[in-house]
Amino acid sequence: SRSLSTPPPPLHPSLTHSFHCLPSPPNTPASLTTMCVCCSNLPAKPAEEAQKHRQQYEEMVAQAKKRELKEAQKRRKQLELRCKVEESIGNAAQTWNQEILPNWSTMCNSRRVRDLWWQGVPPSVRGKVWSLAVGNELNITHELYNICLARARDKWKSMPTEPVTEGSSLADREASLELIKLDISRTFPHLCIFQQGGPYYDVLHSILGAYTCYRPDVGYVQGMSFIAAVLILNLDTADAFIAFSNLLNKPCQMAFFRVDHSLMLTYFAAFEVFFDENLPKLFAHFKENKLTPDIYLIDWIFTLYSKSLPLDLACRVWDVFCRDGDEFLFRVALGILRLYEDVLTRMDFIHNAQFLTRLPDHIPPDQLFSHIHAVHMTSKNRKWAQVR
Repeated sequence: SRSLSTPPPPLHPSLTHSFHCLPSPPNTPASLTTMCVCCSNLPAKPAEEAQKHRQQYEEMVAQAKKRELKEAQKRRKQLELRCKVEESIGNAAQTWNQEILPNWSTMCNSRRVRDLWWQGVPPSVRGKVWSLAVGNELNITHELYNICLARARDKWKSMPTEPVTEGSSLADREASLELIKLDISRTFPHLCIFQQGGPYYDVLHSILGAYTCYRPDVGYVQGMSFIAAVLILNLDTADAFIAFSNLLNKPCQMAFFRVDHSLMLTYFAAFEVFFDENLPKLFAHFKENKLTPDIYLIDWIFTLYSKSLPLDLACRVWDVFCRDGDEFLFRVALGILRLYEDVLTRMDFIHNAQFLTRLPDHIPPDQLFSHIHAVHMTSKNRKWAQVR
């Protein structure tokens, strides 16, 4: 064996021409002064190619910096816009609280208030405005709500525990605790606040149960849970029940929830008059494809758009609906059709029905309200109430 300090034997002279020796770093021991790698005949990278690669790298870095700068500017604009919106909402809330609500009876129909109303009621005062606008023609008190709720609880305790079956009568199914429970679980599932274990599960359950005892002639009908849920998000429980009962007592809602076919057909016929007046091309397309209003309107009217539109947008629709009544619901329908007219005229029956029964998740509020504003609710000098 050889000592580590012993230098290696020299390469055979016939092999030395096939290797290229790289210079050693300074202070390298003599035995390691050279490092040999094969292929000494490979040409060095051309200066032009090296320059090209360096230029490409610099361009990539510059583009990355440019993108980063754009993203930073976008974030700053979004923050500024959010701050501006929050400031606007804060100022509007102050106006409603300090000027409008204390003088409701004298100011609610003024041009200034109606303009503010159209722009959307601030969430902090929305419940108060809705309550005042809807009114309480039924003269329901908090005490009456508690009585109806107590009756509902007693009724539920005495009811059989078997789940609802398809063979159950309509009356049994509508009055059933099981059906209400089932619908509650389907109400705004993405919020996770109305489902069992959520903070508003019992509240929603209570309001729907109390209503079935208050109006046994109507009972519970699918779709009511969405209306009650929106009210719960904006009002105290008893006040939500009062608003809920008064809203459902309006002629249009009562016609739909009691499934009064003749009245429903009257509303659909009136809607088609204004549909033809405002959107003749789309109206003709729907007629040609036999797409009737009941296919999409029933769900929109049943839930007052709370199931069909994004929640924030639905609340803004409710703002004006509470002021203008059922006419506005049909005006919103025409606004939606107007917004998507170009898309809908290119679709067949199936795709139109699918689109209208499941509207896009993101609908620009200002854009939709611009189209709603452009809808004319007069036909041959007749207004909605006269046509209906």
